[in-house]
Amino acid sequence: MLAYPDEELIDIIKEVGFECDLCGRCCTNEFNDHVFLLDKDTAWLKKIDPSVIVPAPYYEFCDQNGRFYVSGYALKTKPDGSCTFLTNGRCEIYASRPSICRLYPYMLHYEADEDGNLEWRQIGGLNEHGNYHTDIDDDECKQIASDIKEYEAGYLNQKIAFLSAVDEHFKKKKKLRHVQGAYDREMRRFKKGGEIEVLVFFDGNFESVKLTRGSD
Repeated sequence: MLAYPDEELIDIIKEVGFECDLCGRCCTNEFNDHVFLLDKDTAWLKKIDPSVIVPAPYYEFCDQNGRFYVSGYALKTKPDGSCTFLTNGRCEIYASRPSICRLYPYMLHYEADEDGNLEWRQIGGLNEHGNYHTDIDDDECKQIASDIKEYEAGYLNQKIAFLSAVDEHFKKKKKLRHVQGAYDREMRRFKKGGEIEVLVFFDGNFESVKLTRGSD
């Protein structure tokens, strides 16, 4: 990712030329599944209002005791699927919004091209909302490119640290391991209204969060 040529990334940014039109649609799960938070974003949100964060969906592991493990937190959404900070179509914390919100739709995604070669590509709801092909000056393009790499590096480092922590935790507890059957069983119970425990990776440690349907 770090070796992805800045020139290519800047060219993509200039070509896309995204300009927000304040529609607010990117702040809903109609267009974006969830807002994953880097640790620095989580730390700040915990200070202003801990109730706005929840374990990120799509838990990576579940041990044989039925405890889930996930690599970080996400922003909570309202019952209608909109971000907890979206009010009357406007972000309440726009000036200090999370990292990924600042970059959108300029994100990188590792995927195979038509020849099967894996490479980084820009993605993010193109042509679904906002304005495109507007002029962005060179300095702003360079800053966006730098911010993209900073975010992606932060995301990957957090993911790597999470996987290492899970490995160490399982070895420390000796007989712990990921069990797909336990994962499926607990998810079925959760969907029927049962409570589950999710160990969320944050700041190098796991935090236990109890969830029931609707509290996530």
